[in-house]
Amino acid sequence: MIKKNKALSKNQKLVLDFIQRNKKPVKAYSILSSVQKKGIKAPPQVYRALDKLIEMGKIHRIESQNSFVACNTSECETPHATAFSICSDCDKVSEINDSKLFKFLLDFRDNNGVKFAGYNLEFFGVCKSCEQIQKV
Repeated sequence: MIKKNKALSKNQKLVLDFIQRNKKPVKAYSILSSVQKKGIKAPPQVYRALDKLIEMGKIHRIESQNSFVACNTSECETPHATAFSICSDCDKVSEINDSKLFKFLLDFRDNNGVKFAGYNLEFFGVCKSCEQIQKV
């Protein structure tokens, strides 16, 4: 794994800054349209920056939405072992940081004895804010 404190390229900084400023997950083409005036002109440039930022553990991909969020955990062990809660009403994404869950998954094997090298879990439900709105 690449160390988190490795220097970022100009494109990586631009992409990371945009993702960190957004409260919700962002898609690659939204990133591209916002950073085009700053020098990133083509989708491959965005995707290369995204790939490196994921590898560094600075961002995560939300598979179900094909979007990206900033990592909220400075101690993120690996970019290939993530879990998120996603509100099905407002699309708010929260990174789950639960040591019991991660310990279970570290030791988990499926029925064929396969031990997993990585995972990207997405749990769906309704957040407290949306739940309160539904009650009104």
